[in-house]
Amino acid sequence: MRHLKSDILNPKSDMPDYPRKLSAGANNTVIVLSDVEVAKLYTDDTRSDIGSESEKMKFANEINDLVVKFIRLEYSVSLQAEMLVMERIRPIDFRAYEVEVRELWLEVFEDELNALHRAGFVHRDLKRPSDIGGLAFDNILLTEQGLRLIDVGISALRRQVGDVIFEKYTEIEQQEMAEFREYFLNR
Repeated sequence: MRHLKSDILNPKSDMPDYPRKLSAGANNTVIVLSDVEVAKLYTDDTRSDIGSESEKMKFANEINDLVVKFIRLEYSVSLQAEMLVMERIRPIDFRAYEVEVRELWLEVFEDELNALHRAGFVHRDLKRPSDIGGLAFDNILLTEQGLRLIDVGISALRRQVGDVIFEKYTEIEQQEMAEFREYFLNR
């Protein structure tokens, strides 16, 4: 099978190209709207997905600052897309900082993650499945404000999934947190 160079560089060539694109996942593209805002685009009939994701984001934002801030829902006529508008986060490379500094950031991160769990929110995507491209911990970003979480698309609220499922998700997330600790401190 012959591949075009553009197909190799952009394996999701069936996804439209958007201006000011930051990233593209399995279902959505994130674009820059301004110096302080980005938008996750929903181009298919995803009304329940965008509503669910915004609800979970708003819930987490009420607990602490760990999850990217929800700003608003909007529709772009020019892009023909529903948009989940969020704060723009500018990640920095954690490897530029001493392990002792990383340990402090990690301690705060774990405390905030546990606070979210106690409140009834579990992220569910600290570590990406091995069959999805990107880095293992793409959804955890180091910023000038410390470690932050993005992409709450598959997150869960205890009130929506019940105690048994929520506890299962939380247990898995604690295992992923241990893996992230190892990765963050020893890389």
